[in-house]
Amino acid sequence: MSNTIRAYAAMQAGEALQAYQFDAGELQAHQVEVKVEYCGLCHSDLSVIQNDWHSSVYPVVAGHEIIGTITQLGSEAKGLTVGQRVGIGWTADSCQHCDACIAGEQVLCSNGTTATIVGHAGGFADKVRAGWQWVIPLPDEVDPVSAGPLLCGGITVFDPILKHQIQAVHHVAVIGIGGLGHIAIKLLKAWGCEITAFSSNPDKTAELLAMGADHVVNSRDAAALKTQRGKFDLILSTVNVSLDWNAYLSTLAPHGTIHMLGVALEPMQIKAGSLIGGAKSVTGSSTGSPAALRQLLQFAARKQIAPQVEVFPMSQINQAIEHLHQGKARYRVVLKADFD
Repeated sequence: MSNTIRAYAAMQAGEALQAYQFDAGELQAHQVEVKVEYCGLCHSDLSVIQNDWHSSVYPVVAGHEIIGTITQLGSEAKGLTVGQRVGIGWTADSCQHCDACIAGEQVLCSNGTTATIVGHAGGFADKVRAGWQWVIPLPDEVDPVSAGPLLCGGITVFDPILKHQIQAVHHVAVIGIGGLGHIAIKLLKAWGCEITAFSSNPDKTAELLAMGADHVVNSRDAAALKTQRGKFDLILSTVNVSLDWNAYLSTLAPHGTIHMLGVALEPMQIKAGSLIGGAKSVTGSSTGSPAALRQLLQFAARKQIAPQVEVFPMSQINQAIEHLHQGKARYRVVLKADFD
């Protein structure tokens, strides 16, 4: 079997992607090779392509919301079969032997996880490779066309629901209803929670209510924010801009938490009293473990949860990137591999 991978790569920061081939070498014993069928396009892909985080390794083959079928299994791969449909998300590998990995928290691997698109070739390609524990079986009931964004955006908002032991009796708010936020609403609706959507775009109100939000609040309206005091058990912040965090802390119920998912680059300006008064907290997380990814896909299968996607042929990848960059995506862009 050929070890040549055909892909679309950024050769330098911010450049348009171009056709690119490389030799992936022999499949390692713990790895799985997957033929890409669909791959989501995420803002994190744009950040890596543009080297916004100063960690990119060029040429960059981005794409980390991958759905495909297994073509090769290394000799140490467990529980998977050739031809099986699977998904790969943000993480492609971890050491599997440090304390965090042994505890089932591989995403916190002490020796550093391998990101699927940083120093590793991702899913804007005909094939991709990953460690077998990070290759997640896709239930038959989950639509492969729209499933990819669950493996990044989906797990990002699902993991804090698990970590904070959210139940149907809780009232959860979501700040920013884009790629991450819209999946959060769908998951929380199926979870049974009361949901408030904070959106800067009042024109989305009817759409957000139809999606499952119980209430929609204009995040730019300070007076409206004051009416929400003491309500929320958990706030999921998906935005990458600084907000009046003390005002949002005032909307938390006692023991409530603001959980940061968007990467706002400025330090958070928070008064200690805003935390002390109601025993409130601010937390954050990135994605989730292989076990959490499996739970998410099983839950999505049971409740028929699917991200809202727009599909582009992968050969139109630069047009798709521009569509996302202009903020036109409703709500996630998915690329369909068309190398053959």
